[in-house]
Amino acid sequence: MNIAAVKKFCASLPGAKGEIKWQVDLVFVVGGKMFCVAFEDKSKHATVSFKVDDDLFLQYTDRPGFIPAPYMARAKWVQVNDLKAVGDAELKALIKRSHELVCMKLTKKLRAELGLF
Repeated sequence: MNIAAVKKFCASLPGAKGEIKWQVDLVFVVGGKMFCVAFEDKSKHATVSFKVDDDLFLQYTDRPGFIPAPYMARAKWVQVNDLKAVGDAELKALIKRSHELVCMKLTKKLRAELGLF
C-alpha cells in the first residue's frame, strides 16, 4: 500500500478529516483526536503511524518493519517504517482499529454528532 492509498482509506472512515501538522505530516483525526499519521519524505520513503490495542503493542513493535511511534509510543502507537512489511488488508484493518479505539474515547454526544457507532 502506498501513501496515496493510505490517505484515501483514512479519508473514507466515518468522521475522519485530514490536516497537515508540524508542517510535513498528514494527520487524520476524528472528533479532533488523531488516529493516523502519514508521512512521505522527498526520497519517497513513507511511514504510517497509528494507535494499537494496549495488549498488542509489544507484539507489533517486535515485528520487522514496525517500531514504537516516535513521541507517541507511550500512548501505544506504532509506526510502520517499511510499508512492504505489511499487506494492504492488514494495514487497512490496523488503521480501522486505530480509528475505532479513538472513537471509543470520544463522548457519546460527539460520536452522535459525527454519526459514529
